[in-house]
Amino acid sequence: MLSIIVPCYNEEESIPIFFDAVEKVSAQLQHEVEYIFINDGSRDGTLNALRNLYQACPQKVRYLSFSRNFGKEAGLYAGLKEARGDLITVMDVDLQDPPELLPQMIQLLAEDPELDCIGTRRGDRAGEPPIRSFFARMFYRLVNKIGETEMVDGARDFRLMTRQMVDAILELTEYNRFSKGIFSWVGFNTKYLSYENRERVAGSTSWSFWSLLSYSIDGIVNFSEVPLNFASYIGAFSCMGSVIAMLVIFFKTIIKGDPTNGWPSLVCIILFVGGLQLLCLGIIGKYIGKIFLETKKRPVYLVKETEKDQKL
Repeated sequence: MLSIIVPCYNEEESIPIFFDAVEKVSAQLQHEVEYIFINDGSRDGTLNALRNLYQACPQKVRYLSFSRNFGKEAGLYAGLKEARGDLITVMDVDLQDPPELLPQMIQLLAEDPELDCIGTRRGDRAGEPPIRSFFARMFYRLVNKIGETEMVDGARDFRLMTRQMVDAILELTEYNRFSKGIFSWVGFNTKYLSYENRERVAGSTSWSFWSLLSYSIDGIVNFSEVPLNFASYIGAFSCMGSVIAMLVIFFKTIIKGDPTNGWPSLVCIILFVGGLQLLCLGIIGKYIGKIFLETKKRPVYLVKETEKDQKL
């Protein structure tokens, strides 16, 4: 069986288009297919669209509806937990992940028993705002330099995984999840397919520049301790600099016999050092916040409704 996990947030228009497109491709596969849609607290008619889809095709369609918006990471985790297939794939409902790649991905996985995952990556970022593309490239360069887990530039969540790999991912029950990093951290042999970037078939994206920036910061914090080391280095250099400055002022006063003037420069230095302290406290606070959320042991998501609640 092939399990297709599809997180949805305000995707009422895209759901039927996605289902029809994947069904055309699934007819070429020699696998039974199950769809697992995750309604992540949508505010439009997404849930009704999933109900209607289940009523029309109850043999293939399953869905979970969260009690509120928990984020895409929670949706991916819920889908992986619910998947029953020997092969599992994750796809975006907006069809930016090409369904026609599925037969090739399955074939590649079948031809090489050493492979555990066929991933996909965008070969270009055509149609994406230049500033978003720039920061995305900078993120991958930075996280690969300071982190212990390699992340492929342009890699998508769209990938075909074996049951063994998914079981390994599910062993990571952490609350703060960053799937791109988790997919790499668990290891397993992965081969990537490149494809040209595609636009959404319907609706609009819920990812703004600032939400993507926040998401990338979470990825860095989750998979690197370098920011903490950076805060320590700043503190050490500030202390050494202040000691050197005090010695210079002391000997200048002893030798020349005049006091050091310039309170404006002193105020600037105080503000600069204060800013460094706040920066370091912010970095440390980010890690403490992650620890705080982990120690609460709250569930990653809460389910309000599933297809089992529907009467055919």
